[in-house]
This record gives sequence, structure tokens and C-alpha cells, in this order.
Amino acid sequence: MIDDTVAHVRRFNRAVTSEVGALDTSFLGRGRPLGAARVLNAIGQGHGDVAAIRDYLGLDSGLMSRLLRGLEEEGLIETVPHQEDARRRIARLSPAGQREFQAYEDLSNDQARAMLASHPRPDLLLAAMDLIATALGRQRIVLEETDPRSDAARHCLSQYYAELASRFEKGFEVARSRDPEARDMIRPRGAFLVAVSDGMPIGCVGVKGSGGEAAEIKRLWVAPAARGLGLARRLMEAAETAARGLAITLLRLDTNNKALPEAARLYRRLGWQEIERFNDDPYPDSFFEKRL
Repeated sequence: MIDDTVAHVRRFNRAVTSEVGALDTSFLGRGRPLGAARVLNAIGQGHGDVAAIRDYLGLDSGLMSRLLRGLEEEGLIETVPHQEDARRRIARLSPAGQREFQAYEDLSNDQARAMLASHPRPDLLLAAMDLIATALGRQRIVLEETDPRSDAARHCLSQYYAELASRFEKGFEVARSRDPEARDMIRPRGAFLVAVSDGMPIGCVGVKGSGGEAAEIKRLWVAPAARGLGLARRLMEAAETAARGLAITLLRLDTNNKALPEAARLYRRLGWQEIERFNDDPYPDSFFEKRL
């Protein structure tokens, strides 16, 4: 008899492959299977390097070549040598490919909306999807340095502020906090990092500098679906690396032990030392520093 936990996983796999049409010979009714549609989508999303697309989709060379050849025969893509390395190939959409890509985008969006609308608790369904997608794609999570005013950064910060508001007994007001100004988290003063999972921002951290040798770590946040995967540690280590690149030798941060106990535990594990209060922010009650 199959182990009950294995049976649950296999049931999930069957449900997903059926719902998304993975076994259909005409994915979303466009005349080609899912594999070819995924390659077309990857090119449309800006993944031009053929080797990078192959790695991104987890395809072997033979299958990748067949899928590309089929899309070329349809007049949807063209592949050309890389300008700086003739051994590499670049794939790009033709005008017909652009139209087909957009058709898939529209149909996929409609399918997603219908899936959520069919459930009485779409918020729970969406949270479960985020959890599974992040767990299965953990090896593809990348950290990117970005402008703290970018859409991805603003998304992370809004989620961070909302979570603080729910955790603090009296709520959280950004205006009362020592909210870092954007220019202090942009080189050469500082840096802002975002963790991205297949295009979705799922975590962030900022290095707030002043142009001197000391700086602060601010706004460390990881999406609930990505917690437990070591992402907070990765973000903190990347922030330290960015700080070293800015010739920063001393980092400080503050937190609240009661509202954010897991944060203080992480900082201690990473070698941060507790110090006396160094600011007048009303929200934190614990203060740390680390020499690089």
C-alpha cells in the first residue's frame, strides 16, 4: 500500500497536470503542446540565450532543439548567433511569435482568474500556490540589487509594513519609524536587495549608508511562503557582501524581541552582537552590530 503522504503528493500532481492541461496535445487550444508553449513564453519573457532557456526549463539538449525547430518552422521565432560568442545562440520572437505569445498570456490569465474564482477562499488557495511554487522553485530564487523605489521593492516594503502593523500591539506607522530615505539605499551610499522567485519578489533587505564606514541593515523581510528555506540568511549575507563592496566596516540594526523574536534569533546565529540603544525609534527594543 502506498504511504499516505506519498499518495497526497501524487494526488496533487495528477490534479495540477489535469488542471493546467499538461497532457493536452494543444495547450490552451493553440495547436501545440505545453513544452513548446513554455519555450515560447520564456523567449517572450526575455530569456533569449538558448542555453539559459534550457536550464531555466530543465530541458535536455535534444528536446530543446526539437522544440526550437518546431517554433522556427511555424515562423514564431528565429535563432541567431550571439554577437560576442558564436558558440552561443539567441532566440527571439518574430512578429507572429509576439502575437502568439500575447494570445497565450491572455488565455493563461483568464485560466488563472477562473481557477481562483472557482474556490470559496481564493486567498487560501493563492497562499497554498505561493507556498508550493516557492518550495519547488527554491533553487531558482535569485537575489537582485534594485532601486528601493522600484515596483518590486515597493511591493516587498508594503508587505513588510503590513506585517509589522499586524504584529505590533498598537500597530505600525511608517511615519513614526526611522524609515530610510531611498537615496541612502542606492550606491554609493547603500544598496537594496530583492529576492525573486520566477519573476515574483519574495523578500528584501536594505543597506542604509551615509557615505561613511558605518551603515544600518533595514527592512529585512521574507514572504510567508518562502520562510524556512534559508532566504533570510541569504539576504543578510548578501547585504554584508554589498556593504563590504561599499567600504563599510560596521553594520548596525534594530529589532523588536516581542513582535519579531525570529529576527533576533537569526542575528545572533549570524554573529551579531547586542549593543546599547543607538536611536530614538519607538518600535525596536533590541539593538545589534557587526564588524565586517
